[in-house]
Amino acid sequence: MAKQPHLLIEEGDVEDIALVPGDPGRVERIASHCEDVEEVASNREYTVVNATYEGVPLTICSTGIGGPSAAIALEELANVGVETFIRVGTTGALQPDIEIGDMVVATGAAKEEGTSKRYEPELIPAVPDYDVLSGLVDAAEARGEDVHVGPIVSDDAFYNENEAYVARWSEAGLLAVEMEAATLFALARRKGLRAGAICTADGNLVEGTQKGADSDEELPEKAKNNVERAIKIALDAVVDVA
Repeated sequence: MAKQPHLLIEEGDVEDIALVPGDPGRVERIASHCEDVEEVASNREYTVVNATYEGVPLTICSTGIGGPSAAIALEELANVGVETFIRVGTTGALQPDIEIGDMVVATGAAKEEGTSKRYEPELIPAVPDYDVLSGLVDAAEARGEDVHVGPIVSDDAFYNENEAYVARWSEAGLLAVEMEAATLFALARRKGLRAGAICTADGNLVEGTQKGADSDEELPEKAKNNVERAIKIALDAVVDVA
């Protein structure tokens, strides 16, 4: 099989399980908890690293921002052998009881993005694999961590999440909004693969806070700290679902 054109990887380069953060910088952060770390490729928004965690081999690959780039990452990783995808990301809370730094494990994602709709109708649900979902919840419980578990929404327009959108999503009981999960869930399901997601709240839209609004840095300090905890939960889930 030819080398994949965006990730610059080929068959034999990656492992069966991949953690897929959006931010390329988070690849290194995840890898810092692992052993046998080896960079495989780096191109555009995609950084690909192999490592082992508690003896389990895994791949870490950034997806960039949004559904289109996430779809490219999943398609190309799947082409060369990845079977399980776990998103480790950030999200904006949509319920008043979810604080900055809280973690959310998604049980499904509303398709407010366009990429998944190019693959299938909007009415087909974007849901995670049950084993990956339960693996994330079990890993959090084993660490004594509280996580919010429920449906989220994936959206394309970060700067157009206005009051009407936020109210509609919040009233529907959706926990949080991010930009990649619906695409990853839909594509993985269609391909007979597994996907799940754990995200850390970097703002609360119903409370009027948004990532970067009150700081010169992208993430508030509590969110930074809890991204680290979400990474550890995701890595423990890798061991559980391997």
